[in-house]
Amino acid sequence: MATDLGIRTTVNLTYEQAIQKTTDALKVEGFGVLTQIDAQAVLKQKLNVDFRRYMILGACNPAFAHRSLSANLDVGLLLPCNVTVYEEGSDTVVTAVDPVAMLGSFRGDPVLYEVAAEVRTRLRRVIASL
Repeated sequence: MATDLGIRTTVNLTYEQAIQKTTDALKVEGFGVLTQIDAQAVLKQKLNVDFRRYMILGACNPAFAHRSLSANLDVGLLLPCNVTVYEEGSDTVVTAVDPVAMLGSFRGDPVLYEVAAEVRTRLRRVIASL
């Protein structure tokens, strides 16, 4: 299933299992997780508000990042590729950004479009594997 900005699936896994399985699936597709942002903890610490468990994984495939940055340094504004994992009732939702949808003003660059299309294919496989 797709959202306006990405690719989405609902899995019958615990939150922790979904994070681990997503991280493992990203590795299979050549991505490493550079950052993990625990939105629940950050919002509690900074605003003292309660929020569902929500993790943002900053995923990067170094070869694709290098090709993209070599074509246009401003594409760094769109890196890394974000993947989210959050609780939705008794299920867990995993979403991955659609890099083609995020291209915006870079849409006319054939190198960036080619890279974004390949990254989208790989992220779709990650989501499908869950």
